[in-house]
Amino acid sequence: MATLVLDYMDKIKKIDSSNMLSFCVDVAKHYREAAKITEKISLRYSKPENIIVAGMGGSGIGGEMLKDWARDKAQVPIEVSRGYVLPAYANEKSLVLVVSYSGETEESLGAFLDAAKRRCMRLCVSSGGSLQKFAEKLKVPYLHIPSGMPPRAALPDLFTPLLKSLEKMKIVSGVFEDLSEAKKILERISDENAPEKPTCKNLSKTLALGIDESVPVVYGFDIYRSVAQRFKQQFNENSKVLSKWEFFPELNHNEIVGWEKAGKLARCFSTIFIRDKSESNELRSRIETTKTLMHPDSKMFEVWSQGNSSLARMLSCICIGDFTSVYLAILRNVDPTPVNAIVLLKEKMKQSRTKEKIIRELKRITAK
Repeated sequence: MATLVLDYMDKIKKIDSSNMLSFCVDVAKHYREAAKITEKISLRYSKPENIIVAGMGGSGIGGEMLKDWARDKAQVPIEVSRGYVLPAYANEKSLVLVVSYSGETEESLGAFLDAAKRRCMRLCVSSGGSLQKFAEKLKVPYLHIPSGMPPRAALPDLFTPLLKSLEKMKIVSGVFEDLSEAKKILERISDENAPEKPTCKNLSKTLALGIDESVPVVYGFDIYRSVAQRFKQQFNENSKVLSKWEFFPELNHNEIVGWEKAGKLARCFSTIFIRDKSESNELRSRIETTKTLMHPDSKMFEVWSQGNSSLARMLSCICIGDFTSVYLAILRNVDPTPVNAIVLLKEKMKQSRTKEKIIRELKRITAK
């Protein structure tokens, strides 16, 4: 019965009433358009000593991806700040990339305020909102991206500017070539996992069926650390299920023991391993050995990356994870787009007046 839901377009459209699947299907187009928009970025800063990406949720995951992707490319450290205040070392030699899709995320506005006080170099990315308003008043470089999407669906528009900003500052190179390969691979993966493709020929639908009625655990490594985190976030927001993520080899020093005496509880979990044909022998051995040590009642699946460049390989897995999370929502008869708990939380947080204080302080700074 569950398979029938995923193999009938009318049922899919009825449940996915806001058409979250369209962002998965058109992901290559979104990266293509994002690449054009990011050509507008103009940065006249000197080379920073460190880079900090300030963002939350769907706006912040791009920072984690940038950190993993640039690990063996950038000669300056990259950190992600998920909060109101930047790390203590942030100063005028730091490049702070403030990312907020709405431009109204209070933590990101707080980080922008903190960066202004510390005279950090800054680039802001949003679809408008208070972030754009104050960036323009303070004459801070700013990139306006298309509005009207859930932040998690706007990953191409939020992540691509981070790549391009580092390239424009000559911190990394080859972004155009890597994105070109990634777009071709994403077009193929989107076609292979499109809603019109039957479950028997659709990896994402098959994976969604496999992990249904369980808590998905996602294991990554190296550049797939943030990919595993993205899987988890998409399961949370799209599928409306609990999920968790970890990465090798760290999980071999703690989490693996948790499976030892899991007993019947293991049946509540399913594990997705992110794999790469070029993974080192050491990592391959760890992954395979870990499987043998996990409880036999836990369901296990693999998602293999595609492509040559690290960027293409990362995005190929994310594309499959995004599709899977939407199909899992449809299996659960849940519209993947609304995030009612987040909306409710933000409404309740207004009572603290934290955002009002941040806006008031930004107004004071811009009035000088």
